[in-house]
Amino acid sequence: MTQRAKDMDRWLGDGGMSLIGTVGAAFTAYGVEGEDLGWVDGAFTPTPEACNPHGIVQAGVHGLLLDAAMNFAINAALPGRDRTRATLEMKIETMRPALKGGSYALRGEVVRMARQVAYGEASVRDDAGDLVSRATGTFLLHRAEADTAERAPS
Repeated sequence: MTQRAKDMDRWLGDGGMSLIGTVGAAFTAYGVEGEDLGWVDGAFTPTPEACNPHGIVQAGVHGLLLDAAMNFAINAALPGRDRTRATLEMKIETMRPALKGGSYALRGEVVRMARQVAYGEASVRDDAGDLVSRATGTFLLHRAEADTAERAPS
């Protein structure tokens, strides 16, 4: 069963970060599987700004996109005004080069959602479906009801 925990349509495209569009990426679809396993898909056609002088995507650009994909997937699954607050930890691996002008698929997924943190994973794959880069991460969550409880009179 696929459901949407919240409407994230306004974040499709560059996810609200112009840098994502500048390097040639865009988020194109999202959803939630089960209760809280959010996901996001996207496309990446590296621009010259994403690449070193040899036309190879810089590792930091992979980090930018993988972090953003995990954040988007987690936020898609969180209810109401809950959101990610910070990336606590992230591990990035690059297996093969991504090249300027190539066509790549982005995917971010929630692995586990806990009360204060969420765990995600993301990948960049080439047209053949081969893994180009991947990341795992741990994200601190902001729960809106915690704000309400803190403001409640005692």
